[in-house]
Amino acid sequence: MAIDELNKTLMISAAGMRAQSVRMRVIAENLANAETVGLKPGDDPYRRKVVTFASELDRATGTDTVAIKGVTRDQSEFGTRYEPGHPAADANGYVRTPNVNMLVEVSDMRQAQRSYEANLNVVDSARSMLMRTIDLLRG
Repeated sequence: MAIDELNKTLMISAAGMRAQSVRMRVIAENLANAETVGLKPGDDPYRRKVVTFASELDRATGTDTVAIKGVTRDQSEFGTRYEPGHPAADANGYVRTPNVNMLVEVSDMRQAQRSYEANLNVVDSARSMLMRTIDLLRG
């Protein structure tokens, strides 16, 4: 019974780590493209991506785990910057800039990292308990 519960704990934490890993990859992509603008007037700049999560039943263990529902594009407005010499500048000299806010991305990255680390700590604790259980069964 205890081994089954530890297995469920490991499955739940592993799902959380997978989800946060995807989230960190998407955030890194947003950060890398925070200055990516169009090549000519009227072109859209990079549009921020957002990860959404869903609860998913793991039929093997009978537990709910987190899963990636999808990666969508943030539909918030683009910014503008006055740069009349840029190839993507409009007739008034403005270039449309990505809707990526560096402060939001860094904050999201820290939150995802903390969630990943919390799940990793659970895995380490469960592994340690499993090893102690095996030692007790041997002796």
